[in-house]
Amino acid sequence: MQVELLKVIVRAIVSNPEAVKVTEERRHAQTVLLLEVAPEDVGRVIGRQGRIIKAIRKVLKTAGGPRAKYVTIDVVSR
Repeated sequence: MQVELLKVIVRAIVSNPEAVKVTEERRHAQTVLLLEVAPEDVGRVIGRQGRIIKAIRKVLKTAGGPRAKYVTIDVVSR
């Protein structure tokens, strides 16, 4: 559910939505969502002083329920 929600949110923000790819990894007791976007869209996803990525993380944690507090999002460019 969180992977699909993250894709929907990010595709609405970026200028190249076809390049958005989300991969889910398990690291110890934490889930890491690797968000891959085109290099020109990294700034759009992060935002000034990280405001946009912080807001995205907050939405995912709210929608994910109690298990979502162990979810991290890493932004990677291709």
